[in-house]
Amino acid sequence: MLLDHINQPEDLKRLSTAELEQLAEEIRQFLVEKLSASGGHLSSNLGIVELTIALHTLYDSPRDKFIFDVGHQAYVHKILTGRKDRFDTLRKYKGMCGFIKRAESDHDVWEAGHSSTSLSAAMGMAMARDLKGEDFRVFAVIGDGAMTGGMALEAMNHIGHEKKNLTVILNDNEMSIAPNVGAIHNYLSKIRSDKHYRKAKEEVESLLKKIPAIGGTLAKTAEKVKDSLKYLLVSGVWFEELGFNYIGPVDGHNLPLLLETLKQSEKVEGPVLIHVITTKGKGYSPAEMDSHKWHGASPYKIESGQFLKAVGNPMYTEVFGNTLIEFAEKDERVVAVTPAMPGGSGLMNFAARFPERMIDVGIAEQHAATLCAGMAAEGMKPVFAVYSTFLQRAYDQVVHDICRPKLNVMFAIDRAGFVGPDGETHQGVYDISFLRSLPNMVLMMPKDENELRRMMRTGIDYNEGPIAVRYARINGLGVPMDENPQPIPIGTWETLTEGETMAVLAVGPMNQVALEAADMLRKEGINLRVINARFIKPMDEAMLLQLAKEHMPIITMEEGSEQGGFGSAVLEFYAKQGIEGMRVRTMGVPDYFVEHGSIKEQRQEVGLTAEHLITQVHTLLPRKRQRSAGLNA
Repeated sequence: MLLDHINQPEDLKRLSTAELEQLAEEIRQFLVEKLSASGGHLSSNLGIVELTIALHTLYDSPRDKFIFDVGHQAYVHKILTGRKDRFDTLRKYKGMCGFIKRAESDHDVWEAGHSSTSLSAAMGMAMARDLKGEDFRVFAVIGDGAMTGGMALEAMNHIGHEKKNLTVILNDNEMSIAPNVGAIHNYLSKIRSDKHYRKAKEEVESLLKKIPAIGGTLAKTAEKVKDSLKYLLVSGVWFEELGFNYIGPVDGHNLPLLLETLKQSEKVEGPVLIHVITTKGKGYSPAEMDSHKWHGASPYKIESGQFLKAVGNPMYTEVFGNTLIEFAEKDERVVAVTPAMPGGSGLMNFAARFPERMIDVGIAEQHAATLCAGMAAEGMKPVFAVYSTFLQRAYDQVVHDICRPKLNVMFAIDRAGFVGPDGETHQGVYDISFLRSLPNMVLMMPKDENELRRMMRTGIDYNEGPIAVRYARINGLGVPMDENPQPIPIGTWETLTEGETMAVLAVGPMNQVALEAADMLRKEGINLRVINARFIKPMDEAMLLQLAKEHMPIITMEEGSEQGGFGSAVLEFYAKQGIEGMRVRTMGVPDYFVEHGSIKEQRQEVGLTAEHLITQVHTLLPRKRQRSAGLNA
């Protein structure tokens, strides 16, 4: 196989075009085989094989800069830059990252797990190049879905103004994670369907060149004619008006054409946009037929395309989606809003049941947040379903447009806590810190799936401003579900086990960890009081004061950042109350980015396990109390 002999990009430069085409097919087979065992982003990578080969064949990475937007479509790039032997470790603990990672290879010049950043990064590198007097080339590869992000449009505006030499490759596969929406998507559809515009453009320009240059008014008239015809005949006019030299559409699976197009683009001064049409899932029929399902695939059987998912209790995401349908059936004010994540957020059934109340804004979290604010201002009950990591992108809108005017927006924050194989760019461990500091915000997290339903009822009924419920990327516990879930009084906690030795204030899934530790410690004569701290803000101040009255040592547990997190809030409370002598330990995510692996491995790494909790209990107990419990002093 040719792939066996490809270890670095320079190996491609010895191959003929026919051999490069053969290599493309071998890479597809390699990806389908490897990802069947590890899972990962299959469909996007199958669609970008020829384009990645063309870039590495013609240019010199890492001197020339290849910037992949989001980075989950860079598996082919990793294969061609010396990492194909590491694919068995893809997305595994201490293994190869599923995204671009600068620390992993010199060829990874930019890393991102969120979309729409590549154009700004490319512009920054191009400007740095020119300021230093260097001459490398800069390529940004961005999908059509990511083009709906406001940051991408801001960058395009700046690039077109500055006229720097850089190349934007628009990888147009008509899909981001969910089907693309919006005017930009519709515009690109028109370009894709117009097979004759390039010829028309060339003929018009050729005709105008034949007009004698006789100056004055006639010359200006000729230019107006050219502009008018361009608007009529040239589908890429929008990009050209922004200052780009538009080339395309180009068949992204025609390797000779891609090579020729890239060579031709080198002759153009200023920014170039090459519009490449690709097919997500190319070469593997299950992924081609349903590229959405195969965007982030779990392990599967190659022959049938059947996923090898373990059967278990419904995930919190599914419980959220089904519960929202129940509430929407009884309340016409309930509207679901998502930034291009209807499937990942569990809203596909809601969309089928209430298509007019299912609003997918595309990859535009900032717009989604303020859209919700506008709807809430008019008496609706918008539910913003968003991953914790993506909510970060709308922080200003949450602060300025929702919390400040105290609007009734409900946040359904999915993937709160560790997210497993997606790793550090997607960990949902910062939302507690950045939300609990905001005036008017209520923040809660359930211990199980039935409590999630009750919190959703609480959120729908709440009329005093924004309210958020965060939940993890895990299966529920299989607890009985209330047919008619009742709201929970705001700011109240729940004691799960009585105990006089020490109190553990646990948030969300950490309740199960604390209960496990409590069972183990009971055998040692140590009785933990496990408290379900279901409201992170406002906290149950009456219970905190009672613990102080009992001089009860406290350990807080959260699958969130220790800096500014729930534990910090408990410490702040006692400091503000002037209560001295309280022994409080916090357990959470330390001050570094936790990499990919399983959620179990990530919890083990940072010490959010029953065993680590027991160690903390032993450390915090007075030495006399340890001796009386039969422990080593």
